[in-house]
Amino acid sequence: MERLKTIGSFKKGQDHMEQNRVLDVLTSKELTYEQKVFSLAKEAEDSLSVLDIPPKTRQYFETGALNDLFEGHAPYRPRYIMPDYKKFVKQGSEFLRVEPPKTFDELLTGLQILYHHVPSITGFPVYLGELDTMIEPFIEGMADDVVKEKLRLFLIFLDRTITDSFCHANLGSRPTRAGRIILELEKDLQNTVPNLTLKYDPEVTPDEYAELAVATSLTCANPAICNDADNRSTYPCEYGISSCYNILPVGGGAYTLSRITLTELVKSAESVDQFLQELLPDCLEAVGNYMNERVKFLVEHSGFFESSFLVREGLIEREKFVGMFGVTGLAECVNALMADTGERYGHSEKADELGLQIMEIIRKFAADFPAVYSEIGQGHFLLHAQVGLDSDKGITSGVRIPVGDEPENLLDHLRHSARFHEYFPTGVGDIFPFAVTARKNPGALVDIVKGSFQLGVKYMSFYASDSDLVRITGFLVKRSEMEKYRNHDVVLQNTTVLGSKNYDTNHLEMRKERMA
Repeated sequence: MERLKTIGSFKKGQDHMEQNRVLDVLTSKELTYEQKVFSLAKEAEDSLSVLDIPPKTRQYFETGALNDLFEGHAPYRPRYIMPDYKKFVKQGSEFLRVEPPKTFDELLTGLQILYHHVPSITGFPVYLGELDTMIEPFIEGMADDVVKEKLRLFLIFLDRTITDSFCHANLGSRPTRAGRIILELEKDLQNTVPNLTLKYDPEVTPDEYAELAVATSLTCANPAICNDADNRSTYPCEYGISSCYNILPVGGGAYTLSRITLTELVKSAESVDQFLQELLPDCLEAVGNYMNERVKFLVEHSGFFESSFLVREGLIEREKFVGMFGVTGLAECVNALMADTGERYGHSEKADELGLQIMEIIRKFAADFPAVYSEIGQGHFLLHAQVGLDSDKGITSGVRIPVGDEPENLLDHLRHSARFHEYFPTGVGDIFPFAVTARKNPGALVDIVKGSFQLGVKYMSFYASDSDLVRITGFLVKRSEMEKYRNHDVVLQNTTVLGSKNYDTNHLEMRKERMA
């Protein structure tokens, strides 16, 4: 009876805390109406407990070694959805009563309608397709000024209605008129949405087109550059880049992204050997089992794949979804294990070798562990260098070198990146601020990209040191908007809140400024 009283008392206390959180959301003067709605939906989801989580796994959650990245306690939609927009352009949508577009206006209107109905973990679409290749056939014969004005309004619409910077559009590797116009517009618009990535392949992307992309990036931190030749080999179908440089199959996406936070896990280590042989494998097993539990509930119980028109119309297929096994905080983990020697990650061969040893253990686990409903992953989860959270104090994103501790020599930094990028088929990247003088020589940055991709770097992004737009982890935020938030003003995009906290907590202003 006493135990029942204790449980009842705990439940009342828990209910009271939940009510307080809901009231905090309802009465907030710093959230927009839309942000309140999303927050309240999150509270409702987290009031449930439908996943079987063993005590040991809960312990890893409590220490922070395992993190579900705020996906919620009852998964009812995949984390990242990558519709086949090109198929939509060909067939339209019966459910949305949209005919296949015949004109440029019909294309843009159809896409706007579809984007509104594509869910994700953020409540907004995280992938908008390869925009330039979709648009290109529809602008033949149209004057540049007409195309530019229609695209300007389209891009403004996206930025003002998708109020979350975890939204990505791609540009194909071959130069297009539409791509050039989009890049020219971005310089003037200075939008945070969509996040853009150029699929770059020096074999098919002319230097002049790549230089235009880099010059644009040095003005507005957009687009990033991905290694197209490398990423094309990831899946047996077309790939796309969504959210924070997530490399995922078009027509599918990611069920879930959970992570192992090595920075927190290493705090329980008794020795290097105990960490490598006991602690790390045990935590990896816990993360894998937890991810399977999430995927099983989503596929078997949520009803998403049975009810979504995206599935019925062939814009996504369940078999093209994969689980993303996230890794973060490698730098602090290595530095903690090497503390007695003074060797540092990114500066010492011994430290880097230990980092590679840790990654080999993680890669072997992912290759051996059976992942449920993972046909496109050949029955396994795929590794992802997770970029971090606004709450990640002292935890360096993925396998990056800590901010402020980057090597003096850019080539040394890139060589280090290349050694670790190879482990992450579903996304990894590095961010490089450049001095404003780099704008005078974008060709030099293109040469840097070429050399980096030859080394094995998968993804790079740039911004100029004086740019209002900056990359936080993988998403864009304006410094001016962060300042508004710090002054307790309401801001349009919820990622400004996340970005501001991350920027301040991890002192991103201290990133080493590079010269072209």
